[in-house]
Amino acid sequence: MRDYQWLNEYCLNRFGSMAALEAHLPQPRSAAQLRAVDSDRYLSLIALRVFRAGLRHSLVDSKWPAFEAAFFGFDPEKVVLMGAEHLERLMQDARLIRHLNKLKSVPRNAQFVLDVIKEKGRFGALIADWPVTDIVGLWKYLATHGSQMGGLSAPSFLRMAGKDTFMPSVDVVAALKAQQVIDKVPTSRKDLAAVQAVFNQWHAQSGRPLCQLSVMLACTVNH
Repeated sequence: MRDYQWLNEYCLNRFGSMAALEAHLPQPRSAAQLRAVDSDRYLSLIALRVFRAGLRHSLVDSKWPAFEAAFFGFDPEKVVLMGAEHLERLMQDARLIRHLNKLKSVPRNAQFVLDVIKEKGRFGALIADWPVTDIVGLWKYLATHGSQMGGLSAPSFLRMAGKDTFMPSVDVVAALKAQQVIDKVPTSRKDLAAVQAVFNQWHAQSGRPLCQLSVMLACTVNH
Protein backbone atom coordinates (compact mmCIF):
# COMPACT_ATOMS: atom_id res chain seq x y z
CA MET A 1 0.00 0.00 0.00
CA ARG A 2 1.34 3.42 -0.94
CA ASP A 3 1.61 6.24 1.58
CA TYR A 4 -0.10 9.62 1.68
CA GLN A 5 2.80 11.36 -0.07
CA TRP A 6 2.07 9.34 -3.22
CA LEU A 7 -1.64 10.20 -3.03
CA ASN A 8 -0.92 13.89 -2.52
CA GLU A 9 1.60 14.06 -5.37
CA TYR A 10 -0.71 12.21 -7.74
CA CYS A 11 -3.57 14.63 -7.04
CA LEU A 12 -1.33 17.69 -7.30
CA ASN A 13 -0.19 16.51 -10.71
CA ARG A 14 -3.77 15.96 -11.78
CA PHE A 15 -5.16 19.29 -10.53
CA GLY A 16 -2.08 21.39 -11.19
CA SER A 17 -2.00 23.26 -7.89
CA MET A 18 -2.86 22.88 -4.22
CA ALA A 19 -5.52 25.59 -4.55
CA ALA A 20 -7.26 23.70 -7.35
CA LEU A 21 -7.11 20.47 -5.37
CA GLU A 22 -8.47 22.07 -2.20
CA ALA A 23 -11.37 23.59 -4.14
CA HIS A 24 -12.35 20.08 -5.26
CA LEU A 25 -12.45 18.58 -1.77
CA PRO A 26 -15.42 18.44 0.64
CA GLN A 27 -15.36 19.81 4.17
CA PRO A 28 -16.98 17.81 6.99
CA ARG A 29 -19.01 19.47 9.71
CA SER A 30 -17.56 19.86 13.17
CA ALA A 31 -18.79 17.74 16.08
CA ALA A 32 -20.55 20.78 17.52
CA GLN A 33 -22.36 21.41 14.23
CA LEU A 34 -23.43 17.78 13.93
CA ARG A 35 -24.69 17.70 17.51
CA ALA A 36 -26.74 20.87 17.02
CA VAL A 37 -28.79 19.57 14.08
CA ASP A 38 -32.38 18.86 15.09
CA SER A 39 -33.51 15.24 15.03
CA ASP A 40 -36.26 15.90 12.48
CA ARG A 41 -33.57 17.02 10.01
CA TYR A 42 -31.67 13.79 10.54
CA LEU A 43 -34.84 11.76 10.01
CA SER A 44 -35.53 13.72 6.83
CA LEU A 45 -32.00 13.01 5.57
CA ILE A 46 -32.30 9.30 6.39
CA ALA A 47 -35.58 9.14 4.47
CA LEU A 48 -34.12 11.14 1.58
CA ARG A 49 -31.24 8.69 1.31
CA VAL A 50 -33.60 5.70 1.39
CA PHE A 51 -35.73 7.13 -1.40
CA ARG A 52 -32.72 8.20 -3.47
CA ALA A 53 -31.37 4.64 -3.50
CA GLY A 54 -31.83 3.25 -6.99
CA LEU A 55 -33.58 6.38 -8.28
CA ARG A 56 -32.46 9.57 -9.97
CA HIS A 57 -31.54 11.95 -7.17
CA SER A 58 -32.95 15.00 -8.93
CA LEU A 59 -36.35 13.29 -9.21
CA VAL A 60 -36.44 12.48 -5.50
CA ASP A 61 -35.19 15.93 -4.51
CA SER A 62 -37.88 17.64 -6.61
CA LYS A 63 -40.56 15.78 -4.67
CA TRP A 64 -39.05 16.32 -1.24
CA PRO A 65 -41.18 19.35 -0.24
CA ALA A 66 -44.24 17.09 -0.68
CA PHE A 67 -42.58 14.45 1.50
CA GLU A 68 -41.88 17.07 4.18
CA ALA A 69 -45.59 17.94 4.21
CA ALA A 70 -46.80 14.33 4.12
CA PHE A 71 -44.53 13.31 7.01
CA PHE A 72 -45.25 16.25 9.34
CA GLY A 73 -41.86 17.86 8.76
CA PHE A 74 -40.31 14.52 9.81
CA ASP A 75 -41.06 15.14 13.46
CA PRO A 76 -40.13 11.68 14.79
CA GLU A 77 -42.76 11.76 17.54
CA LYS A 78 -45.50 12.29 14.95
CA VAL A 79 -44.08 10.05 12.24
CA VAL A 80 -43.71 7.08 14.59
CA LEU A 81 -47.49 7.05 15.05
CA MET A 82 -48.17 6.57 11.34
CA GLY A 83 -49.78 3.16 10.96
CA ALA A 84 -50.45 0.90 7.99
CA GLU A 85 -53.68 2.68 7.00
CA HIS A 86 -51.92 6.06 6.92
CA LEU A 87 -49.14 4.65 4.76
CA GLU A 88 -51.68 3.07 2.41
CA ARG A 89 -53.24 6.52 1.97
CA LEU A 90 -49.84 7.93 1.12
CA MET A 91 -49.56 5.26 -1.57
CA GLN A 92 -52.41 7.09 -3.32
CA ASP A 93 -50.66 10.47 -3.15
CA ALA A 94 -49.34 11.23 -6.64
CA ARG A 95 -46.99 13.89 -5.26
CA LEU A 96 -44.89 11.20 -3.60
CA ILE A 97 -42.75 8.31 -4.77
CA ARG A 98 -45.17 5.48 -4.08
CA HIS A 99 -42.85 2.71 -2.98
CA LEU A 100 -44.49 0.94 -0.05
CA ASN A 101 -41.40 -0.61 1.53
CA LYS A 102 -39.60 2.73 1.44
CA LEU A 103 -42.64 4.50 2.89
CA LYS A 104 -42.77 1.90 5.67
CA SER A 105 -39.13 2.61 6.51
CA VAL A 106 -39.91 6.19 7.58
CA PRO A 107 -41.85 5.41 10.80
CA ARG A 108 -39.41 2.59 11.53
CA ASN A 109 -36.53 5.03 11.29
CA ALA A 110 -38.50 7.51 13.39
CA GLN A 111 -38.52 4.88 16.15
CA PHE A 112 -34.78 4.41 15.69
CA VAL A 113 -34.23 8.16 16.03
CA LEU A 114 -36.38 8.25 19.18
CA ASP A 115 -34.47 5.31 20.67
CA VAL A 116 -31.20 7.17 20.16
CA ILE A 117 -32.68 10.35 21.65
CA LYS A 118 -33.76 8.39 24.72
CA GLU A 119 -30.23 7.07 25.16
CA LYS A 120 -28.16 10.09 24.18
CA GLY A 121 -30.44 13.11 24.46
CA ARG A 122 -30.03 14.08 20.80
CA PHE A 123 -29.71 12.01 17.67
CA GLY A 124 -26.89 14.32 16.62
CA ALA A 125 -24.87 13.16 19.61
CA LEU A 126 -24.62 9.68 18.09
CA ILE A 127 -23.32 11.10 14.82
CA ALA A 128 -21.03 13.70 16.39
CA ASP A 129 -19.39 11.48 19.00
CA TRP A 130 -18.70 8.39 16.89
CA PRO A 131 -14.93 8.24 16.21
CA VAL A 132 -14.03 8.49 12.54
CA THR A 133 -11.28 5.94 13.12
CA ASP A 134 -14.15 3.41 13.33
CA ILE A 135 -16.53 4.96 10.84
CA VAL A 136 -17.34 1.51 9.43
CA GLY A 137 -18.66 0.72 12.91
CA LEU A 138 -21.15 3.57 12.55
CA TRP A 139 -22.15 2.24 9.13
CA LYS A 140 -22.93 -1.11 10.73
CA TYR A 141 -24.81 0.51 13.63
CA LEU A 142 -27.02 2.46 11.23
CA ALA A 143 -27.62 -0.58 9.05
CA THR A 144 -28.47 -2.76 12.06
CA HIS A 145 -30.73 -0.35 13.93
CA GLY A 146 -32.16 1.65 11.04
CA SER A 147 -34.46 0.48 8.26
CA GLN A 148 -33.14 0.13 4.69
CA MET A 149 -29.78 1.58 5.69
CA GLY A 150 -27.56 -1.21 4.40
CA GLY A 151 -25.11 -1.11 1.49
CA LEU A 152 -24.12 2.41 0.50
CA SER A 153 -27.05 4.00 2.34
CA ALA A 154 -25.29 4.48 5.69
CA PRO A 155 -22.11 6.11 4.33
CA SER A 156 -24.19 8.14 1.85
CA PHE A 157 -26.43 9.44 4.63
CA LEU A 158 -23.40 10.36 6.72
CA ARG A 159 -21.82 12.21 3.79
CA MET A 160 -25.11 14.07 3.24
CA ALA A 161 -25.22 14.98 6.95
CA GLY A 162 -21.63 16.25 6.92
CA LYS A 163 -20.14 13.52 9.09
CA ASP A 164 -16.60 12.69 8.06
CA THR A 165 -16.58 9.37 6.24
CA PHE A 166 -14.97 7.76 3.25
CA MET A 167 -17.25 6.41 0.53
CA PRO A 168 -16.85 2.92 -0.94
CA SER A 169 -17.76 4.23 -4.40
CA VAL A 170 -16.92 2.37 -7.59
CA ASP A 171 -13.77 4.47 -8.08
CA VAL A 172 -12.62 4.16 -4.46
CA VAL A 173 -13.09 0.38 -4.54
CA ALA A 174 -11.19 0.21 -7.84
CA ALA A 175 -8.33 2.25 -6.35
CA LEU A 176 -8.20 0.04 -3.25
CA LYS A 177 -8.07 -3.03 -5.48
CA ALA A 178 -5.18 -1.47 -7.39
CA GLN A 179 -3.40 -0.96 -4.06
CA GLN A 180 -4.14 -4.64 -3.24
CA VAL A 181 -5.93 -3.65 -0.04
CA ILE A 182 -9.02 -5.62 -1.09
CA ASP A 183 -9.97 -7.80 -4.03
CA LYS A 184 -13.72 -7.10 -4.10
CA VAL A 185 -16.33 -4.68 -2.82
CA PRO A 186 -15.74 -4.55 0.96
CA THR A 187 -18.67 -6.06 2.82
CA SER A 188 -17.05 -8.50 5.24
CA ARG A 189 -15.78 -7.37 8.64
CA LYS A 190 -12.24 -8.24 7.56
CA ASP A 191 -12.33 -6.20 4.35
CA LEU A 192 -13.99 -3.21 6.00
CA ALA A 193 -11.37 -3.27 8.76
CA ALA A 194 -8.61 -3.35 6.13
CA VAL A 195 -10.07 -0.34 4.31
CA GLN A 196 -10.58 1.54 7.57
CA ALA A 197 -6.95 0.89 8.49
CA VAL A 198 -5.73 2.37 5.19
CA PHE A 199 -7.75 5.52 5.64
CA ASN A 200 -6.69 5.78 9.28
CA GLN A 201 -3.04 5.58 8.21
CA TRP A 202 -3.44 8.28 5.56
CA HIS A 203 -5.41 10.39 8.05
CA ALA A 204 -2.58 10.09 10.59
CA GLN A 205 0.02 10.95 7.96
CA SER A 206 -1.83 13.93 6.51
CA GLY A 207 -4.28 15.26 9.07
CA ARG A 208 -6.88 15.32 6.32
CA PRO A 209 -10.45 14.18 7.00
CA LEU A 210 -11.55 10.84 5.58
CA CYS A 211 -13.95 12.45 3.11
CA GLN A 212 -11.09 14.36 1.47
CA LEU A 213 -8.87 11.30 1.33
CA SER A 214 -11.74 9.37 -0.24
CA VAL A 215 -12.20 11.94 -3.01
CA MET A 216 -8.45 12.10 -3.59
CA LEU A 217 -8.22 8.32 -3.86
CA ALA A 218 -11.08 8.24 -6.36
CA CYS A 219 -9.13 10.69 -8.51
CA THR A 220 -6.35 8.12 -8.97
CA VAL A 221 -8.64 5.97 -11.11
CA ASN A 222 -8.23 6.69 -14.81
CA HIS A 223 -11.38 6.72 -16.93
